[in-house]
Amino acid sequence: MHAYRTHTCGALRLADKGANVRVSGWIHRKRDHGGLMFVDLRDHYGLTQLVFSPETPGFATVERLRAESVIQVDGEVVARTPETINPNLPTGEIEVRVREVAVLSEAAELPLPVFGEPDYPEDIRLKYRFLDLRRESLHRNIVLRAKVIESIRRRMVGAGFTEFQTPILTASSPEGARDYLVPSRVHPGKFYALPQAPQQFKQLLMVAGFDRYFQIAPCFRDEDARADRSPGEFYQLDLEMSFATQEDVFSTMEPVLHGLFEEFADGKQVTPYPFPRIPYRDSIRKYGTDKPDLRNPLVMQDVSEAFRGGGFGVFARMLESPKNAVWALPAPGGGSRAFCDRMNSWAQSEGQPGLGYVFWREENGVEEAAGPIARNLGPERTQAIRDQLGLKVGDAAFFIGGDPASFYKFAGLARTKVGTELNLVAEGRFDFCWIVDFPMYEFNDETKQIDFTHNPFSMPQGELEALNTKDPLDILAYQYDIVVNGVELCSGGVRNYRPDILLRAFEIAGYPAEEVERQFAGMLNAFRYGAPPHAGMAPGVDRIVMLLAGQQNIREVIAFPLNQQGQDLMMNAPSEVSDKQLRDLHIRLAPPIK
Repeated sequence: MHAYRTHTCGALRLADKGANVRVSGWIHRKRDHGGLMFVDLRDHYGLTQLVFSPETPGFATVERLRAESVIQVDGEVVARTPETINPNLPTGEIEVRVREVAVLSEAAELPLPVFGEPDYPEDIRLKYRFLDLRRESLHRNIVLRAKVIESIRRRMVGAGFTEFQTPILTASSPEGARDYLVPSRVHPGKFYALPQAPQQFKQLLMVAGFDRYFQIAPCFRDEDARADRSPGEFYQLDLEMSFATQEDVFSTMEPVLHGLFEEFADGKQVTPYPFPRIPYRDSIRKYGTDKPDLRNPLVMQDVSEAFRGGGFGVFARMLESPKNAVWALPAPGGGSRAFCDRMNSWAQSEGQPGLGYVFWREENGVEEAAGPIARNLGPERTQAIRDQLGLKVGDAAFFIGGDPASFYKFAGLARTKVGTELNLVAEGRFDFCWIVDFPMYEFNDETKQIDFTHNPFSMPQGELEALNTKDPLDILAYQYDIVVNGVELCSGGVRNYRPDILLRAFEIAGYPAEEVERQFAGMLNAFRYGAPPHAGMAPGVDRIVMLLAGQQNIREVIAFPLNQQGQDLMMNAPSEVSDKQLRDLHIRLAPPIK
């Protein structure tokens, strides 16, 4: 017999009745039923119920053991009586009648429970992450992560990609987030940097003649934590394709992403491909964000004409400026004063002056528009708004006015709030879309200069001709985001692989050629030796798993995450180092003056 087990705790079935077995695992919980002691034994694979009688050797020992102690038992598989069968467990038709028990490791008093799913403070959970990972939900999430990554690799290889590894120690990047720096011992005063992404290396692989690259790539960025972003490090499905257009990337990756989500969606509907393509400016205008959750059916519309020169003075005066507009947010089923006032209060809690509204009701058999705006605007104009939005009695519309560049983010929040409050968001779906046609440039109000809007290394639509002949603010880029359920999985783009176009693009943004040559010498030099057109993207693995696991916090799908302050409470990192280590690295500390 094996030293520790003949079966795992998830393997035994009714067909094993009568077998003599050995199982090992953690004591999940104990129950005393009139002299008999029942123990749920847990390992990576599942639970098996053990039965101890007072005559069982070691009964008293197990009785005093704490939960999470590790034991090994020998015994006989028996069928449970019909009334004790647990249909929720794969092993629920059997139990093991114990003959012998050995204690492999005794647990001390636990700082947090493993049985159940208690809501414990995150600092305790992270400090004792090895215990936290024993909890069923978190254990399941980490196993799901491993299966998702396995599926990604299989699908990418099937799509003709080859996996390559790129350096972890590299040069500091002059753009993007802050780097993590690594001092060099053999080159005093010089530093490596951990890669924020393998961007330059994957493009250089294309220049080197490899055609389709992918990697489950670790990325390192010294930035603050968010619910959907882990500080310090994260993983992405990094990929690049040679001789590829934007549509080539879409048609290649849509089956991969659709198949991946469908495999792990647990019955949820996944958008069939081709996924919708939404131009950036349309997304802002309709949804108030470039990360729209398409499960929410609400679409905003410009209703400026209904207010222009009308009786509602606030909006009428506002529209005298050509840059201003009034957007309407439809609210099907929101046509009550109580709901409208609640939304108005919510807007004020968000730092807004309020949220204007009109709602439609029936009074004494007559349909009418109600609310302060309706009284000032008049029936003809309110009816025009109702017709434009396709609303009926019992519905409402909310209005946001001003410069859309200033209010669109709030409008997007209002769309989410209304859709959620009215239960309009369709659960049980994964709704994908591409956001395309990002502006190449924007005007920076602070510096009064033209800046890059998104990724400066993307190819402008129209290439060099567009850069030389068009207003920079009218130039679009071959840049795209993939969004699902309001979560941006990644950005990508067709790369600007021609030095002449690249230098001209940076010149428009105020970068002299010599500065670009200095900062990006490696890439520019490579492009001058024959570079193929190439494009790529890099969906976040952590975010994919977070969505598939139904989690709101990305730390719930990472085995050993840092906390929100970028600390590893379990391993006590970052930590001080010895004076000898600092001397070896030729470093003298200059702590901040308090």
